[in-house]
Amino acid sequence: MTTQTEKAQQDTAAQNQASIADGVDAEIYTSNQRKPVGLAAKIAVILCIAYTLFHVGVMNGLHDRLTDLLGIGSVDLTEPWRYRLIHVGGGLALGFLLFSSTLFSEERSGTADPRRLLAVLPGAALVALAFGQAALFWATGMAVDQAAAANAYSMTFGLPLVVGTFWLIVVGWFWPDRRRATFDIADLFLALAAITVAMYLIYHAPFLRLRGGTALAKSADMYAALAGTVLILELARRLAGLALVIIASIFVLYAFVGPWLPGILEHRGYSMTRFFSYVYTDQGILGPTTAISSTYIILFVAFAAFLQASRVGEYFVNFAFAVAGGARGGPAKVAVFSSGLMGMINGTSAGNVVATGSLTIPLMKRVGYKPQTAASVEAAASSGGQILPPIMGAGAFIMSEITGIPYAEIVTAAIIPAMLYFASIYFNVDLAAQKFGMKGLPRSELPRFDKLARQAFLFLPIFILIGALFMGYSVIRAGTLGMASAAVVSWLTPYPMGPRQILFAFEIAAKMTLQLVAVCAAAGVIVGVIALTGIGTRFSSMLLGLADQNQAIALFFAMIVSIILGMGMPTTAAYAVAASVIGPGLVQLGIPPLTAHFFIFYYAVMSAITPPVALAAYAGAAIAQSDPMKTSVESFRIGLAAFVVPFMFFSSPALLMEGSWFEIIHVVISALFGIYLLSSAVQGWFFGLLSMPLRAVLLIAALSMIAQGWFTDAIGLSVAIGVWLVQKRFVDPNKVIRGAD
Repeated sequence: MTTQTEKAQQDTAAQNQASIADGVDAEIYTSNQRKPVGLAAKIAVILCIAYTLFHVGVMNGLHDRLTDLLGIGSVDLTEPWRYRLIHVGGGLALGFLLFSSTLFSEERSGTADPRRLLAVLPGAALVALAFGQAALFWATGMAVDQAAAANAYSMTFGLPLVVGTFWLIVVGWFWPDRRRATFDIADLFLALAAITVAMYLIYHAPFLRLRGGTALAKSADMYAALAGTVLILELARRLAGLALVIIASIFVLYAFVGPWLPGILEHRGYSMTRFFSYVYTDQGILGPTTAISSTYIILFVAFAAFLQASRVGEYFVNFAFAVAGGARGGPAKVAVFSSGLMGMINGTSAGNVVATGSLTIPLMKRVGYKPQTAASVEAAASSGGQILPPIMGAGAFIMSEITGIPYAEIVTAAIIPAMLYFASIYFNVDLAAQKFGMKGLPRSELPRFDKLARQAFLFLPIFILIGALFMGYSVIRAGTLGMASAAVVSWLTPYPMGPRQILFAFEIAAKMTLQLVAVCAAAGVIVGVIALTGIGTRFSSMLLGLADQNQAIALFFAMIVSIILGMGMPTTAAYAVAASVIGPGLVQLGIPPLTAHFFIFYYAVMSAITPPVALAAYAGAAIAQSDPMKTSVESFRIGLAAFVVPFMFFSSPALLMEGSWFEIIHVVISALFGIYLLSSAVQGWFFGLLSMPLRAVLLIAALSMIAQGWFTDAIGLSVAIGVWLVQKRFVDPNKVIRGAD
């Protein structure tokens, strides 16, 4: 007869089986993110929903249909400048409302400090004056037109806007409001400053298209663009750290000090009016990076938000646990699959580590992985999600936008390299589990596979998205269908999406997008400097000179530059900047555009696990409570294949699906075996513990297999067999050496 204790244990086990991934889809708050309550919370929710709905509606033409239905004059919100300015301005305003300039160490309450209000007052008054002038432009039809004086409206608009913005930012730095449950008055006026910049630039867009970056630009143009640039860099600092801000600031400084620099760095220099009126055009901030963030990125972030709100993402993780959780090192294998899948969708390595790592890292530690190894596996898998087709964290769409190569061709080319990368992580995880005798989780604690298999229809949103893209639907239409299908399939689960959940998805989509808005706009500053000064062309020429027409050497330099530019920067910004600086040079050397850009993209992604600045590894270390630098070094080792794969597809285009089926099959088999040998050398386990000399020998065999060729394959296979014979003690090392003679 079952006792009460046994029944309680059975109930607990059943509950664990059903909810091992519970909380994976919960909203994540960063340490400087506000948690407004009361009226402030309602305002934040409404603004977030409106921001996402605006983008989804405009991209799907709903705005035009609504204005036609109501019989009112349609304002073309799809016009690129207007749409992107609303995207950036709205993102900045929301960002300042929701993210503080400081970290919140505790949940403080109370009233505002009157002394701080007095400190904020001058900046607030100046921004309010500038906003009033911008509103007058719209209300009266006045404008800073071509006939206006060069310094027109400087005293009533330009200077107040810039001085007030700087004043409020400095107050936020040195005297932050540490109350988390309400909006900061200083940040409210910074949000107003962002709106003021957008209002001015949208209203004057017809003039700015003609005079931006020329001697005809007005001081008011410069002041608006300067304030907008400063706001972008400040929000990027709050949301992405200092690395991107420092790099962008160096590029901005370069635009002014060019006449005093030596060699290829020298240029004639630019006035502030010409520079800032140029950088806030479609050659800079409103250029390719913002074009991507305002369409593809926000669309697929919204898709990820729908999966999160419908708890489909939780199902993905449960499914992975049901399949692999009981195998040796099970939680680590789950991390490989679930983190890769989720990272493909959400597009941020560090963010994905926080989301899925909060579950997988503790479970990896439980079955015997060292804390730094658990964090490293999660970081490597989450970063790899951005090279996993068909979404690639929006990377496929970014590359298509920059290169003009069709999306389908990019996704097809990405299949084999992504497979090799994830095979490498899986091999590392499995070999480590063998080496240390790790077991999986008890089957009683895992979700039941038969139950989850009956819910396989929850994969439908992914398949519908992929199918729509390959059937020729536009990216926007395919993404919208994916969102709708996520809502529909949720109706077949215990968590159906009704109006409340759909609005919640739109809300969290806006919050998830804000970092990428700031990052892409900041990257646009760098792209604008590169376009204005021509440093990209000159750097490419220098690259060609250093490489002396040797493609392999040029690719090595490109790898170093991509990793350095990507340190501390999200993949989107890192790839966009690196592609602008070194992409043209690689293409000039005769490297096919697809290969060149894939090469750059891979190393931009891998910068997230490359010491000394490895954001994904640091995020994992925080969860695992391990040493960040040791974690970053180990994540680099686990992801080592990704540093080899780009050179593989350069030397063997068959890895990018270019060639006959026989060639493709040959290089895949050879590369997989080489990747396994490489993983064995890294882990020091190949049918038993490997001594250091044998690890070195196996590394040579791995590189021979990876080199792609029948002769090198034969060398690698022979060496691997020799090591296997030694490991199995059929021969000893001395006999192998004599046999080689």
